[in-house]
Amino acid sequence: MKAVEMNPCLLILILLLGASPMLGAKGPNILLVMADDLGYSDLGCYGGEIDTPNLDGLAANGLRYTQFTNTARCWPTRAALLTGYYAQQVRRDNLPGIKRGSRPDWAPLLPVFLKERGYRCYHSGKWHIDGKPVAQGFDRSYSISNHGFFRLKDIMLDDKTLPFEGGEGWYATTSKADYAIQFLQEHAKTHPEKPFFQYLAFTAPHFPLHAKPEDITLFRDRYQEGWDIVRFNRWKRQAGMGITELKFKLPPFEPKVGPPYHFENAYKILGEGEVRFPVPWDALTASQQAFQAEKMAIHAAMVYRLDLELGRVINQIKKMGQWEDTVVMFLSDNGASAEIMVRGDGHDPNQPMGSAFTYLCLGPGWSTACNTPFRRHKTWVHGGGCNTPLIVHWPAGIEARGEIRQTPGHVVDIVPTILELTSAKRPALAHAPLPPGESLVGSFSSGRCNREAPIWYSHEGNRAIRSGDWKLVAAKGDPWELYNLGEDRNESTDLSSAHPDTVKELARVWQDMETQFASELKK
Repeated sequence: MKAVEMNPCLLILILLLGASPMLGAKGPNILLVMADDLGYSDLGCYGGEIDTPNLDGLAANGLRYTQFTNTARCWPTRAALLTGYYAQQVRRDNLPGIKRGSRPDWAPLLPVFLKERGYRCYHSGKWHIDGKPVAQGFDRSYSISNHGFFRLKDIMLDDKTLPFEGGEGWYATTSKADYAIQFLQEHAKTHPEKPFFQYLAFTAPHFPLHAKPEDITLFRDRYQEGWDIVRFNRWKRQAGMGITELKFKLPPFEPKVGPPYHFENAYKILGEGEVRFPVPWDALTASQQAFQAEKMAIHAAMVYRLDLELGRVINQIKKMGQWEDTVVMFLSDNGASAEIMVRGDGHDPNQPMGSAFTYLCLGPGWSTACNTPFRRHKTWVHGGGCNTPLIVHWPAGIEARGEIRQTPGHVVDIVPTILELTSAKRPALAHAPLPPGESLVGSFSSGRCNREAPIWYSHEGNRAIRSGDWKLVAAKGDPWELYNLGEDRNESTDLSSAHPDTVKELARVWQDMETQFASELKK
């Protein structure tokens, strides 16, 4: 068998950590679950009309965070999630003599730290980080790198290519849960004395919109009323739950803000039913309304199936007798996507929508509704692009049940949170900058915590920084906008003209951090 390739510095680090005795009692198990392109309001417990009983159950018996954020894009969020650094700190692009996309040796992934505490680490699902999972510290991995749900080619088991073994009824979301369950079953048999870290990275509900026919049927009649009404109803439910407040105005649809990338040919392939901009529902033709309603039904079916499969993983942990001492964290890598394109196996308009040989994307109308109550979409760092649900559930360690936390946060906070929960330590590594995140553990037992460090955002020219309740944000090529999130959570009223000194100061801090990150990468 060919040996797995590993960065020599990482190998030395793992060996050093593995040689350390396990410190004290074992820590809690960790189940870290990430959805892909999930809208802020898609889950029932965040105001959505989609049936998500397992996630709703976690929320009812745990915590929901209302001001947690990501990077607004897939790979940067995953890099931040597993390193504890902003992606711009660890993504070595365009540096002379350095492989594109490689991470510095001082930024290993979370499993490396957890091994010091005796953890076994498992990954199932999407990867989208440089390197391969087992070579980066995971003990087992089932990795899928492409986005289809019925016909996948790029599958790896423990860093080795796996022939596609699917067939009739095979579905990617189910397969990812299957392997997570298999790894946990093996863990129970061979390492019952050790805690586990299970990273379950679903691709759903990322495009292409693919769902099982029986799941689509459940939602087919739910979206005929259109995105305007669905969005308004989600907002009202959110207010009733305490997720938002009615005093925060619901921003209007932005009819001139369409997909972040324009593929003219896609509209020719998809036909007259596709819509480039989020115009009022009543402005659509009957055929457009039917096409769009069916797309949202497929998206809902994907979210519903994700919840069902997560429920199977939860049941496995319960069978192991480990549920009470398992910390579950659930979040999304970015907001719902306004993208419209045709890739992969292409789109056959004669096939049922949502089946293997169709290629559909959610688009800006439904993306706006899914990201309720915020503006914009994936790739933008306005609220709709970077806000995510965050559910934290831990029966043995969190007394609160069904409570809301308004603690501002970012995915760079996940690593320090898990390190505190597990008593794991970051080893002293040469040239390692101070990690920017803050642990959320203090917020488990209290309300909103005061965050000391600003939260920084940058993606493809879209940029933002949050300090306290102030958020400075700009779309690519546009001037800075300023919002007081304590009074205007949904970024409706730009205060940049009224507070020019605040704009100047926050812009300086944003630029200083960008300059610092670029300098760190050269070390």
